[in-house]
Amino acid sequence: MASEETTQHIESMTEGAPSRAILKFAIPLILGYILQQMYLIIDAAIVGRWIGVGALAAVGASSSIMFLIMGFCNGSCAGFAIPIAQAFGAKDYHKMRCYVSNAMRIALVLAIVITLISSFLCDKILQMVNTPEDVFHDAYVFLFLQFCTIPFTIAYNLLSGQIRALGNSKQPFYFLLASSFLNIFLDIVFILLLGMGVEGAGYATVLSQIFSAVACVVYIWKKIPVLRLTKADLVATKQNIREHCRISFPMAFQASIIAIGTIMVQIALNQLGPTSVAAHTAAQKIDQLAILPMMSFGVTMATYSAQNYGAKKYDRIWLGVRECIKLSLTFAIGIGIILNLFSPILIRAFVGEGHEEVVELGRLFFLTNGTTYSFLSLLFIYRYTLQGVGKTFTPTLAGIMELIMRSVAAVVLSNMYGFVGATVANPMAWFGSMVPLMIAYYMFKNKVQHGVEQ
Repeated sequence: MASEETTQHIESMTEGAPSRAILKFAIPLILGYILQQMYLIIDAAIVGRWIGVGALAAVGASSSIMFLIMGFCNGSCAGFAIPIAQAFGAKDYHKMRCYVSNAMRIALVLAIVITLISSFLCDKILQMVNTPEDVFHDAYVFLFLQFCTIPFTIAYNLLSGQIRALGNSKQPFYFLLASSFLNIFLDIVFILLLGMGVEGAGYATVLSQIFSAVACVVYIWKKIPVLRLTKADLVATKQNIREHCRISFPMAFQASIIAIGTIMVQIALNQLGPTSVAAHTAAQKIDQLAILPMMSFGVTMATYSAQNYGAKKYDRIWLGVRECIKLSLTFAIGIGIILNLFSPILIRAFVGEGHEEVVELGRLFFLTNGTTYSFLSLLFIYRYTLQGVGKTFTPTLAGIMELIMRSVAAVVLSNMYGFVGATVANPMAWFGSMVPLMIAYYMFKNKVQHGVEQ
């Protein structure tokens, strides 16, 4: 196993300076998430400027639904990687590969079931969220094609999660870099040259996701022998499956709870009309890009804390959290200021000139959201650290808090204050979720330091 441990394609996060290990892992992750978001932004920008604001509203009407479905899938895949990272940190490679094989079994079942159900109910789902009639057809086409990508998106997130669990965040970034260029090229071909409209944007996303998944399969087989499964690793043990389910499904459920709150906000926006939907869609695309570095620091802490928890190096976890908070808070404050200063220019990139009401509503979005990114940065760090050490109850509870806060904003505040009421949903949700996560982290730390829980 010595050759497996020293391969350049894996890296332990249990040695060296924590801040260096966190940055080395987080930077490719940040770039990867930005690239992943870029082809969604490109879809929206091309749709908004070359097809029309109505088509942009159609994409926005389906985005919150896709967030619900893919949130569950991606949450599950992130959970699958936690036991793998813990076993890797403990240098128990056979156990690690058993976790890999069982994760693949569960992921396969999820991919089949979720794809069939979501595709069959696509039109009913859009009706449920009050999608405006004038954008319903385009929303259906775009959403259905997104559902078709589910098996490949699950495959990519599962396999890239396994690569990252072993400390390698660079290679998934390279795959996303290639798939982003592929998506841009296909957008140009399908939408601008062939005139396929929203359908072309959907096909571009499908093909780029397929590429990413296939690239992960080839890379793992050729470059990471420690993940190559043998006959002995294919045993479906109840203990491993139970551990996967204990960690993965609460993470998936938590992501879905958050998405339900987002859908409730989307329903409220749909009732406010296409202008509000288009403004929120454009602003949210920028917002999603801006928060990716904060989320990346959090995801880094999941792998970092999992590996060190498996290695029983608890002091490194506490030190890593402190260092990560400094890095993430600095970014959160800076990007919040930038977005508030330049939001009109950014919104116009999606809708062009002549839509000043959309631009103004987008500015209000960043006034409420960009100034509260600090809450979100702390939320990510505490949530993913707890998940990395296998604690899923409080993150799920925090997800419920997010649902409650977003529901209040959607049902009550949006009726009272319109678009502005809907925009405060995120800050309310972030703060309501951050508080229990922070309390749970320091309680866990105190128990470990006093030998109560190790």
